[in-house]
Amino acid sequence: MVAHFDDCLPELRRRGLLPEPHLAVYVSGSVVRGWGNDTSDLDIYVITERPWEGSDIGAPVALVPNMVAVEVTHVDKVRWDIEYWLDSQVDQLMDKASWATFDGDPNATALMTSPLQHELKFLERLPYAIPLTPAAWLEERRSQVKSSALRSVAASAQLNLADAYIEDAVGQLRASDLESSVLSAKMAFGHAVDALLASHGEVDRSWKWRARKFREVGQSVLGFDEYWSVETMRDYDPDNPARWVEHVVRLCRKISFEVVL
Repeated sequence: MVAHFDDCLPELRRRGLLPEPHLAVYVSGSVVRGWGNDTSDLDIYVITERPWEGSDIGAPVALVPNMVAVEVTHVDKVRWDIEYWLDSQVDQLMDKASWATFDGDPNATALMTSPLQHELKFLERLPYAIPLTPAAWLEERRSQVKSSALRSVAASAQLNLADAYIEDAVGQLRASDLESSVLSAKMAFGHAVDALLASHGEVDRSWKWRARKFREVGQSVLGFDEYWSVETMRDYDPDNPARWVEHVVRLCRKISFEVVL
């Protein structure tokens, strides 16, 4: 898969998928992190000052303009997902993740919990991206992400969701609505773990990678075995669901207390 990186720019040009001029082109995502497999896509990002008009496909974002153009092509049986971001859209993302926004807007965390998660994934992938063009643009944006409030914004958003589901789980348990309480507790745990991961830089809510991210972050709040036991509901007893819910709620509260914003 790595061999494809050197060929990306010539291949994009050959297929008429590289606008001129452009500010930056880079690859990122699971393949770049070394997490890819035989069915993984290659994620390519093209940064421009003018909109790409060659595609009818777009990903919605809470920005202006509110769409990111997307092209999909296949090279040597590997799917390439190419996203065309405006530099001005990235400016807006950086503003959303700034300390000024986080400290001054009580609704700032809602920006990271909307149905439009595309922008969060974009920011999460900047630090480990591999440039295919001169790296000046990418290095500047990496520096902005590093000094931003992104971790705090994303972690706070997940903590808010965890708290809401904890409240639901406790209320449902008191009402003897056991099935609903179990589901709420599991949702609360997922958000609490995502808050913990976000506080260590893993801000994207990609559930399929949660276990792998958990193994890689350096934290002492929760061991992997205990995390995996709850994630897989290994100790759940169908004859006594309340005990499992109470344990998960306690664990969520512990995680929430330990997360550093």
